[in-house]
Amino acid sequence: MTRRYDVLSIGRGSIDLYANEIGVPFADVKSFAAYVGGCPTNVSVATQRLGLRSALLTAVGDDLVGDFVLNFLNKEGIDTQFSKRKPGRRTSAFLLAIEPPDNFSIVPYRDNCADLEMSVDDIRSAPISETNALFITGSGLSRQPSRDATLFAAQQAKAHGTRVILDMDFRAELWPDEREFGHAIGAILPLVNVILGTSDEFEKAKQAVARDKRDMQNAESIFTVVPEAVVMKRGAKSTLIFSGATEIQDVPTFEVQVCNVLGAGDAFAGGFLYGYLKGWDLYRATRMGNACGAIVVTRHGCANFMPFEEEALRFVEERGGF
Repeated sequence: MTRRYDVLSIGRGSIDLYANEIGVPFADVKSFAAYVGGCPTNVSVATQRLGLRSALLTAVGDDLVGDFVLNFLNKEGIDTQFSKRKPGRRTSAFLLAIEPPDNFSIVPYRDNCADLEMSVDDIRSAPISETNALFITGSGLSRQPSRDATLFAAQQAKAHGTRVILDMDFRAELWPDEREFGHAIGAILPLVNVILGTSDEFEKAKQAVARDKRDMQNAESIFTVVPEAVVMKRGAKSTLIFSGATEIQDVPTFEVQVCNVLGAGDAFAGGFLYGYLKGWDLYRATRMGNACGAIVVTRHGCANFMPFEEEALRFVEERGGF
């Protein structure tokens, strides 16, 4: 049976203000460009541009910034009818200075933000049974009621045979206590088909469990419950896929000139989902993710700069193929 959507993404959305001056410290920035951001929102744009049918459940304030975010997403063709307005809450914002290759000063404005107010009731209206894959993030687990909403969404997906992809998406500033991160990830893993994260994020989660329980073996094993794959991104280094009891695949990345690394992981997730939902093997899907991430790091922002399907496929073929 064909489902209505390929991907339903749930979680944060924001306005992103990126410094126009490249290589300039934050204090010396003169102007910013306004884009749309937030991991699940970026992934919605990425998958839609790659030709998948994408829906998004985020929450914005009943404000002009919320209008800005939803206007962009609607023009992209993403189904936002399930997204919520939260009166009395603010649409979140991020400001960023860009000093490549490795200095990206980010300032979040998320006090009283709307997306962390998503509730179980909001999830009940989402088309989880009508989508092939549910994309959720670790940042959605950082506060209540968003944590319960994210867990409920994953439970509903499992009940309806919808595959669950979790991006660890760790942002220290979003967690009241960083030690909660590992436990929150561990709690949701039994509901997850594929988990995506950086090597630093995996280490952070393992340390959080080990520090509290004094049990490194338990910390190592929290990722063995994922039934399909654990995908570890390592920046410019190759990406590792762990699947089954012992299988490890090493997927090469692409060498490019870096402008801005923010959004690369979201582009990766979009490319990976593209291949994964087309039935590609994990190696090829990860290679597509690496390509989309490589394209985006050469650009100024996140959602607004995600590659289209033909562009991403051509990028891979010109650099040795899959």
